[in-house]
Amino acid sequence: MLDGADQDTQVPTPFQWDERVRRWRAPALAYRTVLRELVRQKIPHQDQARAYHEFEFRSKLSVEPRHYQQEAINQWQAAGRRGVVILPTGAGKSLVAQMAVELTKRSTLVVVPTIDLMNQWYDLLLSSFDAEVGLIGGGYFEIGAITVTTYASAFRMMERLGDRFGLLIFDECHHLPGSVYRYAAELAIAPFRLGLTATPERADGMESMLEPLIGPIIYRLEIGQLAGEYLADYSVVRINVQLTAQERETYERERSIFRQFIGREGIDFGSLHGWQMFIARSARSEAGRRAMLAYRESKQIALGTDAKLRTLAQLLARHKTERVLVFTAENEMVYRISEQFLIPAITHETGIKERRQWLEMFNQGEVLALATSKVLNEGVNIPDASIAVILGGSASTREHTQRLGRILRKRPDKEAVLYEVVTKDTTEERISERRSEGSPFREASGGNRSLRFAG
Repeated sequence: MLDGADQDTQVPTPFQWDERVRRWRAPALAYRTVLRELVRQKIPHQDQARAYHEFEFRSKLSVEPRHYQQEAINQWQAAGRRGVVILPTGAGKSLVAQMAVELTKRSTLVVVPTIDLMNQWYDLLLSSFDAEVGLIGGGYFEIGAITVTTYASAFRMMERLGDRFGLLIFDECHHLPGSVYRYAAELAIAPFRLGLTATPERADGMESMLEPLIGPIIYRLEIGQLAGEYLADYSVVRINVQLTAQERETYERERSIFRQFIGREGIDFGSLHGWQMFIARSARSEAGRRAMLAYRESKQIALGTDAKLRTLAQLLARHKTERVLVFTAENEMVYRISEQFLIPAITHETGIKERRQWLEMFNQGEVLALATSKVLNEGVNIPDASIAVILGGSASTREHTQRLGRILRKRPDKEAVLYEVVTKDTTEERISERRSEGSPFREASGGNRSLRFAG
């Protein structure tokens, strides 16, 4: 709100006249721009919007940054301490954030996607700075010199607390452009902002919103640029499996029913709203409901063929002394694997304490394999994982890159392997091709090999 100026006064560009209160108003996000214009135009003013404070954040540990971490923070400073840094999982994005906190010396809010990650950041910041660290989320509402919260909590509380922080750090910032999460950035006045992610691209193309919300992409490195020296060497191996004769017969029958329906309805899955149109049309008739059932049945056959489980058994035997993560597309397959191979299952239904216990046992080597669908894609610390087996997933390159990142933490003599098990002559092949278009898979050290396992 701008006081002391009537409707005819020339004011900084973000302000708009609000006839309801007969005052000039601007969104919180414009705070930095407003101040810069007032200073540039030498307009006398008092700043009563700011409620954040300056701190002398002293690091408890003197950690020598890697050259690329220093380059990233230098670029961030050169960009006015606003912008997005893109580094692979395991490359040390958190140290870049700590350097930003130390340099900026302002009340700081760190925003993360999950409660688990919130707790990890809380522990990290407590061990890194001699400062009060607060938590908002998971039953806590404590504001400190540095505060950690989740995206879900941030957008709900930012309207009341958006003046309390001078620096915002968005971890896994590709979440921010979502329909409600972006309010966490829009309703805050913080002039300094840092976004961290390994995979900024989104299926909806909304990654373009990162620049107005945080700042431009100012530094980027891909997995292939760090593999070997700072990340583990890795290879990507594609294993093709075949449906049984009975599975093939059922698959083709169900796909035919599905294709006939979308053909009659003129539904184009290549269009932006093709899937939504199919959902709407499938609910309007018996034929539509049968087509949806056929779609799900054919998908389940391709994702859950017995050949994949036989392949998994061979891979678990081959890597019986290593830490293995098994990723699927759906929870039903996770529980099937868990039951058949006596592997702990971690899904969104797994309680926080149980999930933490399994992850601790995995890190300590008491458990050598975990099965999951999506919840371990990001925000977990499993440095000793070296083998990933992808039995199913979406066409998202981001998801595929996140799963690869789970096994790339550097360890002596470690070579990570990502196995992608794909059912031949099904829609899975096209999904695999689309998600493997990213550079980590085109440039995989050791080659991107395609194999076929017996059985």
